[in-house]
Order: sequence, then structure tokens, then C-alpha cells
Amino acid sequence: MKKLIISFAVMLMSITTIIAQDAEGRKDHPLLTRMPGYNISEGTQNFNQLDFVDAKGEEVKLEGNLTYNWYIFNPESGKTEPSYFQILKNYANAIIKIGGKKIFEDNSIGCYELNKNGKLYKIKVSCVNGSDYMLYILEMEAMKQEITANEMLDALDKDGYIALNILFETGKSAIQQESLPVVDQIYELMNSNPSLKVSVEGHTDNVGDATSNKKLSNDRANTITGALIAKGIDKTRLSSIGWGQEKPVADNRTEDGRTKNRRVEIVKK
Repeated sequence: MKKLIISFAVMLMSITTIIAQDAEGRKDHPLLTRMPGYNISEGTQNFNQLDFVDAKGEEVKLEGNLTYNWYIFNPESGKTEPSYFQILKNYANAIIKIGGKKIFEDNSIGCYELNKNGKLYKIKVSCVNGSDYMLYILEMEAMKQEITANEMLDALDKDGYIALNILFETGKSAIQQESLPVVDQIYELMNSNPSLKVSVEGHTDNVGDATSNKKLSNDRANTITGALIAKGIDKTRLSSIGWGQEKPVADNRTEDGRTKNRRVEIVKK
């Protein structure tokens, strides 16, 4: 009997040791760390497909460089085992804090988006088995805005307007660092063509409240005109307006369509 008890104790220690260690070669993604008391049981990193849930609650398939980790709670960690709500809340707060936004959330799944360092990240947290969770981070190439003042002028002369992908902080009117070169090119356009007058017009997708979207798009348009005036452009050559979700150019039922609808247009007057 004594020998049996010793053998059981050794087996229990072995199981605890396995639980307390990450799977070989696995580590947290640089963007997001794990919840306290967790270890990685398995994971992968490769070019793959992610089943993502959009703002309408519809599943969409996205492709990119996918990092996947399955986190299991270690009961020997001394930490309190969290609920699904706590897990999702923790990641939502962490993602929003670094400039991301919530796309979809229910009782066990959270889907989020983050533009950072020239990359677009789609992040999914899926809670399973009571307190385990799977974290998916899909890295996609962000829409590049490599456009010059001359190209803007050509578009204005040809079409009367040009749509630009200017990134703002989530839910705010502050321009993200990676989009400041676009504003610089708008300044070059105005500075090199002193007779040119334009309207800066903000647009959103249809996610959220229509009134709030209109105000946000107007604030963002005002931010751009304010930046141009601060650089020395005469304010009489500029006007701004926010249309919110009133003038979509693509289908708001798809993520790609909503991305195209979130835009700033420079309109020749």
C-alpha cells in the first residue's frame, strides 16, 4: 500500500509539472500577454485562415499570418480561476488600451481589431471548457496609403474628389501616427496649388449609432482641416463636413465593405 501511495504521488507531481509548463516552443504573442495563472497547452504560427465574427454577428473567413495559443488554467498557480466574462473583459480592455476596438462579443467569444505599426490585426478570444481559452491573432497587411500630392491633384482634376484611408484613434478624432504622412501630402497639394479650394468630408460605416457616427465623422474632418490650417493653409480655402454613414460606397454587410466606407474624401470646390 505504501508503495502504491508513493507511485500515485509521483504521478500527480508529473501531471502538475506538465500543467505548469508551456508547450515546447510556445510563447505569448508580442501584442498580448496571457491571463495570470495560465499556461499554453498547444499552439501554432503560420499562414492560415481565421473564422472571425463581424459586427453583424456573421462569420467571415480571413487570411493572414495566424498565431494561435490554447491557454489552460493551472490550479497550482495560486491564482483565482476566472469566469468567461473576466477573460473577455480582460482582453477587451487590453486591446482598447493599445488603440484597438471591439467588433463582436457574446458570452464566450470576443472579436477585436487593431491597427498598429502599419499592420492590421484581427484578434479572437474563444472561451472553452470552463476556464480555458484560445487566443487567435491574425496579422494582415494594413491598407497602404502611398499617395503623393501630384496623384491627389490628378484625381481631383479627373474625378473631382479622392478617397483617402486616414486612420484615427478608435472612437476619436485624433489621427494615428502612421497616417500623418497622408496629411502632409494634402498640405503639399494645397501649398503647391494656391488657387485650389477643397472640402474635407468624413464618412463612417453603419456600425453604431447614426447620430454619433455623423458627429465623429465631422470631428475627424475638422481635425484634418485644423491640421492644414496649423501648417499655414488659409482657412478660407478649406471647408469640412461629416456625413457619417449616409453615403456608403460599398456593402456594409461585409467587413471589406465597411472598411471602404470608413474613409475621408477630399472634394474639389
